[in-house]
Amino acid sequence: MTTRDSAFVLRSGPPQPIINDATSTVVALLYETNSFMLRATDLEKTYRSGDRALTILRDVSLHVSEGDFVAILGPSGSGKTTLLGLLAGLDSPSSGTVQIAGADLAPLSEDDRARFRRETVGFVFQSFQLIPSLTARENVQVPLELRGDSGASDRAANLLARVGLGDRLDHYPTQLSGGEQQRVALARAFVHEPRILFADEPTGNLDAVTGESIIRLMEELNRERGTTLVLVTHDPALAGRARRTIRLSDGVITSDTVAAA
Repeated sequence: MTTRDSAFVLRSGPPQPIINDATSTVVALLYETNSFMLRATDLEKTYRSGDRALTILRDVSLHVSEGDFVAILGPSGSGKTTLLGLLAGLDSPSSGTVQIAGADLAPLSEDDRARFRRETVGFVFQSFQLIPSLTARENVQVPLELRGDSGASDRAANLLARVGLGDRLDHYPTQLSGGEQQRVALARAFVHEPRILFADEPTGNLDAVTGESIIRLMEELNRERGTTLVLVTHDPALAGRARRTIRLSDGVITSDTVAAA
């Protein structure tokens, strides 16, 4: 592991040193770059529970470079899924800002934010979230049809073939295995060529062999298309596939490491 060559700036609360697990030394993080796809600054998320305020995230700041593959790792209850929702623009922070591809999400209306996500962002969920009344091809077409793109059917068919489902185009979700459903979800996430893709426990409902094939596909599509990839997981082995791992505990970032080349 090394932090010296990383293209990011990290802060959770006051400026934090980064622990290099390989050498057990503390390295100050001073590197900056202009090619950020994702920038989060001083994020906090607090929910009201009766008279009490429950803070899920506190003073989280991070940058992700264009084309990078980043894993957010943490146990259940660490705030990682909440953080992913804020980064993806699915939810709004109590304070702080999120920028994707240079666009500040805070001033956008709900309609403008949804339009921005359709143009720029892709999602892969643990529970697949396919529309049961649509075939595999029709599910993949949805992002294209929402934008009014032409050739949606052919583009969906081509990408389904790319993920190994060229012979399952007209099957409904109930006719597909869990791994096949996640492949459909992956094709749907990539079909509109998003600049950044967020994945929430993408292998959580899959067996080890099927999960491995899904992650391998995500890695290949990340390399082929240059799509920035941010995934959330509780699995250190899965996080280890990423080029960079951000560890989250009790709503704060505790470390940020970059895999050795």
